[in-house]
Formats: sequence, C-alpha cells, structure tokens
Amino acid sequence: MGAYRLNLNLKMSLTLQTPSSTTLSSASSIHSTTRRSTSYFSIRSTLSPKTIRCNSRRSYPQTRASASSINIASTTELDAVSAFSEIVPDTVVFDDFEKFPPTAATVSSSLLLGICGLPDTIFRNAVEMALADSECYGIENPNARVSCFVNKAFANVGSDLAKLVPGRVSTEVDARLAYDTHAIIRKVHDLLKLYNDSNVPPERLLFKIPSTWQGIEAARLLESEGIQTHLTFVYSFAQAAAAAQAGASVIQIFVGRIRDWARNHSGDAEIESAQLRGEDPGLALVTKAYNYIHKYGHKSKLMAAAVRNKQDLFSLLGVDYIIAPLKVLQSLKESVASPDEKYSFVRRLSPQSAAMYQFREEELVQWDHDSMVNAMGPAAVQLLAAGLDGHADQAKRVENLFEKIWPPPNV
Repeated sequence: MGAYRLNLNLKMSLTLQTPSSTTLSSASSIHSTTRRSTSYFSIRSTLSPKTIRCNSRRSYPQTRASASSINIASTTELDAVSAFSEIVPDTVVFDDFEKFPPTAATVSSSLLLGICGLPDTIFRNAVEMALADSECYGIENPNARVSCFVNKAFANVGSDLAKLVPGRVSTEVDARLAYDTHAIIRKVHDLLKLYNDSNVPPERLLFKIPSTWQGIEAARLLESEGIQTHLTFVYSFAQAAAAAQAGASVIQIFVGRIRDWARNHSGDAEIESAQLRGEDPGLALVTKAYNYIHKYGHKSKLMAAAVRNKQDLFSLLGVDYIIAPLKVLQSLKESVASPDEKYSFVRRLSPQSAAMYQFREEELVQWDHDSMVNAMGPAAVQLLAAGLDGHADQAKRVENLFEKIWPPPNV
C-alpha cells in the first residue's frame, strides 16, 4: 500500500440478539457528527490464531425480566438494568471474551478500511479473495468492477463474521444510495445473493439503511419480501413513526446527538417542546417512539444509541436495546445495587405505559414523503445530512483503496 496510510479508528456497528422470546440483531455503527470512540480490541478467533485490532461495537445478550421492578438487594447495577433492556457496549476491549463475549457484528466501509490497513488479520484473506474474484475481474467498466469488488468484500467478511458470532451480521448499505429506493433494494438483493452463495441464511442478516424517506420505503418493500432491515440516522418522531409503519425490524435513535444539537442550536419545534416540558429531547424522542410502536402494534424493535451516562440509561429502562459506553458499563458492573440506592431500578418504558400515552391527531397520520419531510425539524435535517456525508466519505475511501491495491499481491 506504499505511503497510503489508513486511519485505524474503526467503527463496527453491532447487531443484536432479540430480547427474551425471539432473536434479533441490530447494529450500531452510527457515526458521523458525534465524537468517535478510539479504544482498540483484539479478537482471538476459533477460525485462526491470528489477532486483529480495531475499533468495534458489539452486543451482549442480557436476560430481561417481565416485572416492572426487581429485587436488587444483592446484585450489580448492570444485572439490575439488564433485567429490563438488552444492554449493548458502545466500544469494548475484546481481550476478555469471558467478560465481554461478542455475539454479533456489522460489516461497514470503515471496517473494510481497517482490515486493509492491518496485514495480519483473520479477515484479510476475505478481502483479497474478493479482489481476485473472476466474475468482478472480467468487468470492463472500472466503476462497475470496483463496485463488484466492494460487494464481494462485504459479503466475504460478513460470512466470516457469521462463523464467529451467534447473532446476526448487519451489512451497511452505501449511504450514497440514500435517496434512491430502487438502488437500495438492488444493492441489498446483490448482497443477499452473495451471502446465499456463501450459505449464510437470511435470518442471520440485517441490512442497515439510512432513514431518508427513500430508505424507509426501501425498508418497507424489503421487509415485505422477508428481508430484515435496520433503519439508522433517526432524529425525529416523523422518521421513527414512518419507519415503524414500514415494518423495519430495528429503528435506531441517537439520544446524545440530539442533546448535543439542542445545546448548540435553536429553532427546532420538536426539541423545544420537549425542553418546555423539562425533558431531555433525546430521551423524550426515544420514549415517544417506543410508545408509538407499542401502542399501535408495530413489530419494530427500538434501539437507543449515543447514551452518555448512567442516568440516561436508567431513564430508558424497558426500551429494547440500549447502547452504552464502556465506562458506563464498567461503572454499572462495579456498583452493587442496594435497596437504598439513589436510583430506583424500575422499568420506565412498557407496553402498559405506552397504551396510556396520548398522541396528537397530526402525529397519527399515514406518513408519506411530504408529511415526513415537512415534519422533520432542522435538527433531524442537519444530523441526517451529516451522517450521510460521513458514511459516503467512508464508502468512497474504500473504492479508492481498492483501486490502488487491485489486483492484490500473491494472487
């Protein structure tokens, strides 16, 4: 690769296993405008004695109780909160598999960049085999050829990950397709075919799609085919409700990013309404979306991401998934919960409380392109655009890199 040097600050979003009775995974490589994690981990794989080091986000299954509160006389805070939501680490050092066993993974452009920058990883061969693929090799159009290589690399790495983790592997869809429904669907079908060729069953897969209207419409059509989707970059109730109506398997809301925007900007009616009620706007959006999903019987699971502290986490107990920073998880694990604890470990979100929630008439429409776009305030518009720009840049970097190193050495 010569002087070409990669930024190894890698993001690996996670897919989740479903709470209790069903199995579901989701992802959370959710990165664009917010601060990036920089911890490194090493995976010791059963496939190879080699070690890889890069940034990652993975999930750990937790047991959830059905009661609204639990006996916390002799348990850790992590055990207590895990009774209500699946708690997922945002960034984890994976040297200790017994303490933090990875259960699922996401293939993203940033992951491919990291793999290509590390010469001795268990996934390097998956990328090199993609670059040597005879089907792609024979394509004369250079843009089509590199797109073929990228698809092969995603599926090869994802197939290897499927052998390593028991949960689902989520595959990122190119953010540059975010405003083209049919292009998103074609990309997912292409990737699904490659996974099928590698004998990875569709139930082990999720496809991560930006929550533009076109992305939500693509999710609706894909879900109707039985292909499971994870809608990301959700920053408004309109997006969340439209995603739920589309039947997305997972909907991801970024608590901390919304809060950050609110601290530095004004003029967003949805955010200011929450603030006037004395509520944190990010937490309020998760609560509202959860209540909407459960009150009206939508199948979607809700993921709260960019959770910054323990109080955030306590305020969201009952949501399907909570992605928490490692420092928060460590604090929860090291803290013994006792009856006189300052915080009460009580389920904050539940189908029962959702049934009591009152929505305004204008919030109960059948969402379409115009109504959703008009209802998105400046926070959602700006944060969505920033997220798409960041992921599009990563995708372009992968293509540029593949053009530089194709054909791979020793092939």
